[in-house]
Amino acid sequence: MERKLASTVVIDDLQPIEGADLIEVATVKGWKLVVKKNEYQVGDHAIYCEIDSFLPEKEEFEFLRKTSFRKMAGIPGFRLKTIRLRGQISQGLLLPVSVLSGYAYTLGEDVSAMLGIVKYEPPVPASLAGVARGNFPSFIPKTDEERVQNLSKVYEKYRQHTFYVTEKLDGSSATYYYRDGVFGVCSRNYDLEETPDNSFWKVARELDLPAKLAALGKNIALQGELIGEGVQKNPYCILAQTVRFFNVFDIDTSTYLSLETFKEIIQQLELQHVPILDEAFTLPETVDQLLLTAEGASVLSPAGKHVEREGLVIRSTDRRISFKAISNKFLLNEN
Repeated sequence: MERKLASTVVIDDLQPIEGADLIEVATVKGWKLVVKKNEYQVGDHAIYCEIDSFLPEKEEFEFLRKTSFRKMAGIPGFRLKTIRLRGQISQGLLLPVSVLSGYAYTLGEDVSAMLGIVKYEPPVPASLAGVARGNFPSFIPKTDEERVQNLSKVYEKYRQHTFYVTEKLDGSSATYYYRDGVFGVCSRNYDLEETPDNSFWKVARELDLPAKLAALGKNIALQGELIGEGVQKNPYCILAQTVRFFNVFDIDTSTYLSLETFKEIIQQLELQHVPILDEAFTLPETVDQLLLTAEGASVLSPAGKHVEREGLVIRSTDRRISFKAISNKFLLNEN
């Protein structure tokens, strides 16, 4: 599902912030964000811009310059990040619907394009960028689970399910596939040409993935996180680079394989999967409690060092439900 970076919403709640006279905390879906006191009322419509939104240089966004100015691929704009104000976590930005200039919106509508808002993408090292031979294949789903804050309406229903939980690693999304005799390597957005220096292809050769996937005798894709030297500042202090896998996708049936089958295939291929933290997990009562659970040390923390994990990925055992909870501690330390 394409991420809605800016959408029309209803303000669900407003609460005071202890010791703050000019600001308060608003709740939109499952997100908490700081707003000016009395600027909005519960039930008001507004535009919610998620964290990682990149807003264009426009007069109505100039108030963000001091805290949020960035350049992305040489283009100036404003990046929204998780921040803390007067002790309160704030994630995103609320804008009045008047910025739509009278447009007849519907609630929940994606207005990102209308406002010129795109996803912030940090600079990609040349070794990861590679040479694209095409866009990400249409026959494989991209790995981009919904954030739990956007699932507040169905969260209570999800509490009836049993999930398994994996650590979300701080790396770069990697997909390797074998389809009708063709082996392919993908970054998050592109199907990559084989080149000597590209990190995704280097790992494919080192792990002998072309031969291993061909030997399975089916059209299949493995998805994981590329980690190690030169990737996201290598928080796990890993020598060279490797991939920890989290999905096996059957291309012909368009289905993700179950946890047990996934583990069997990864073991059969002599590969490694991401840390599996719990195979019989039930959701806590609230989204806020789950976000606290997402905080903690990474399983891959090197000896004597605490590396805050990026968060958790929660999947139902039947693979029909999948979403993520990102650690606020991790986000507050993000560059």
